[in-house]
Amino acid sequence: MTATASDAASATASGATTDAAPAAAHFRFFTLEVLRTRRLGHSFLRVTFGGESLADFRSGGYDQSLSLFLPVGDREHTELPATDEDTWFGAWRAMPDEERPVMRSYTVREQRRTAEGAVEVDVDFVLHGDSSPASRWAGRAVTGRRIMAIGPAVAENKSVRFQRPEGSGPVLMYADETALPAAAAILDRLPAGTRVKAWFEVPHADDRLGLHTLADTDITWIVRERGTDGPARAERVLSELRAAGLPAGGAPYAWLAGEAGTVRAVRRHLVQERSVDRRAVRFTGYWRLGASEEQLLAEAYAGQAPSEDPASDL
Repeated sequence: MTATASDAASATASGATTDAAPAAAHFRFFTLEVLRTRRLGHSFLRVTFGGESLADFRSGGYDQSLSLFLPVGDREHTELPATDEDTWFGAWRAMPDEERPVMRSYTVREQRRTAEGAVEVDVDFVLHGDSSPASRWAGRAVTGRRIMAIGPAVAENKSVRFQRPEGSGPVLMYADETALPAAAAILDRLPAGTRVKAWFEVPHADDRLGLHTLADTDITWIVRERGTDGPARAERVLSELRAAGLPAGGAPYAWLAGEAGTVRAVRRHLVQERSVDRRAVRFTGYWRLGASEEQLLAEAYAGQAPSEDPASDL
C-alpha cells in the first residue's frame, strides 16, 4: 500500500490525521458478508461480518480500525475498479461521484474464531437515520449483504492508536458515541488491576451500554441534552471533568476520541489544568461540528487536517 493509499485507508470519518504509512503487508482488501445484526441501544447497531477472506484478518485489538467501502444510492454491493495496492486509490478517486463507494473508518469491536473455525468480526454503528452513508447502510444491513473493506493483515499495525507505555499509571478516557465502540474495545483488553477513569458522552439514556472489563473502572456517563452544541457541548463535558478527582498510582495515560473540538478542549484541560504530560495524551477527532464528512476527508487527503501529534501545541 502506498503512503497516499494508506493515509486514505486509515483516515477516520472526520478526516483526522494519520501516522506514517505502515508497511504494505500490514493491510489488505477483504470482502465482508453480513451474518447478523443486533440493536445495542437507542443509537447503536452491531453488525457481525463473516466471509472466507477473514481467515487472513489480524486485528490488533484495542481501537483497531478498518475502512469500509459503502455503496452509494441503492446499489447492493461495493465494487472497486482495482484492488492492487499500487493503483486502487487513484482508480477509486477517479470513479464518477454517483458510482464511487464512500470510504469510512470504523472500529473493530471484536474479532473471534467460532467453534467451527470461522472468523467473525463485529462492527458497531451509530444510527442516525439516512443522514450519513454509514448509518443508511447499517440500517438496511441484512444477512448475506456484502461490503468491501481494507483491514489489518498483521496484528502489529499503526491503525491501533491506543499505545499505553509500559509502566504508566492509570488510564484516563473520553469518548462520545462515535468513539464508544473503540473505548469499549480498549476496556475489553485492559488487564485486571488497571485503574481507569472514563467519561463517556452519549445522546440518549439507553445508550449507556453495559461494558465488560477486568480493569478497576470508574465511568461517568454524560447524557447529552438536546440542542447542546458548540462551546456549550464542550463546556458540559469539562464541568464533569473538573468535578472529578483523578485516580492515584503514577503518571496517567490518556486516550481521547470523538468530536474534534470537544477532544481538543479535554486535552487542554488535562495538560494545562491537571498537569498531565502532553506526550501521554493520545487524541483523535473522529468528526467535527459544522463540517461535512466529505469536507474533512478532503482535508485529510490534502494534508490539511489538524495535528494529533502529542507534542503539538494546545
